[in-house]
Amino acid sequence: MTATRTPAGLPRARGLGIPFDGTPGQHNAITDVPGVEVGCKTLIEGEAVRTGVTAILPRGRSGVADPCAAGWYSLNGNGEMTGTAWIEETGSLTLPIGITNTHAIGTVHRGLIDWVVRNRPELAREWLLPVVGETWDGYLNDINGPHVRTEHAAQAVDAARPGPVEEGSVGGGTGMNCYAFKGGNGSASRLVEHESDGYAVGVFVQANFGSRRELVVRGVPVGAQLSADNLMEQSDWLAAPGAGSVIVVVATDAPLLPGQCTALARRVPLGLARTGTTGGHFSGDLFLAFSTANRGALTSTMAPGGAAYEQLRFIPWGRMDPFYEATVQATEEAVLNALTANADMTGRDGHRTPALPHDHLTDLLRKSGVQLNRA
Repeated sequence: MTATRTPAGLPRARGLGIPFDGTPGQHNAITDVPGVEVGCKTLIEGEAVRTGVTAILPRGRSGVADPCAAGWYSLNGNGEMTGTAWIEETGSLTLPIGITNTHAIGTVHRGLIDWVVRNRPELAREWLLPVVGETWDGYLNDINGPHVRTEHAAQAVDAARPGPVEEGSVGGGTGMNCYAFKGGNGSASRLVEHESDGYAVGVFVQANFGSRRELVVRGVPVGAQLSADNLMEQSDWLAAPGAGSVIVVVATDAPLLPGQCTALARRVPLGLARTGTTGGHFSGDLFLAFSTANRGALTSTMAPGGAAYEQLRFIPWGRMDPFYEATVQATEEAVLNALTANADMTGRDGHRTPALPHDHLTDLLRKSGVQLNRA
């Protein structure tokens, strides 16, 4: 049975009875892709620290040295994702992925390097270009303070596990907002049949985007009807309603070329759009996709005597549509999980962000003809 609650017991979108298209995996999370692990380090201290670090390990700790085919896409570049120039050059991703707040991206980058130096020193003999993405949590968090430290990145990596993924205000998503409700981490997955083989497509989002009036849930424009209790968009702390950003990571065990991973990343905006966003100028929207298939084929070495040739097995381009569909569906649900698995949060300078009101939302959906599933 697909989990309707997070490990901490918070309801996910399906826990509210919201229906979705497609077939999810066991955990309905990015960890339904075999080998993928997710870990968080959450920092909530005093009245002003609401932040943290999320780590995603494509092949777990034991597989850090084995590259995955990878690609990335920027819908809007008002943000940062390190390591993408090397991904574009080689089509491969090797190290743990970090996600945090905007002003901690350098600290987490250094922290991931420190982790590799301690745990895989043979890799550190060459160069390390980890991927670290960010979104802005300065409304609730003292973002200019040195609260995220290098050891927190390592702790997030060490906390990474397969199985159910904690969502909402944890890890890098701790201080984030989405559609002017409490946002943060969300995940979902879809199963795809290809001939006699079955694959998973998993999505992880750090959701910190969207204006309240834009919010759409399962085709129903609910944002305007949920306009109460919206102090954040009346504040002068934000450049404009909808500012903030979103980082999305897509994983699959289907064998893909790097260019096909890029094609998956390009489909992420279609899933985000199902939740209402129009991709504002002040939102950095950056997406990464990787495939855990073809193990060992993308390993790069400067040592003599290596393989003269390698080969990749891949889904034919003309049969990629089911994987695109899975990406769009899982992205939509991951965002709604980030919104649903949450609670009100008060942070710096007394700033408060409300959680998505579950009862009001489900009432609006019923009145609009959405058939909710019974818990």
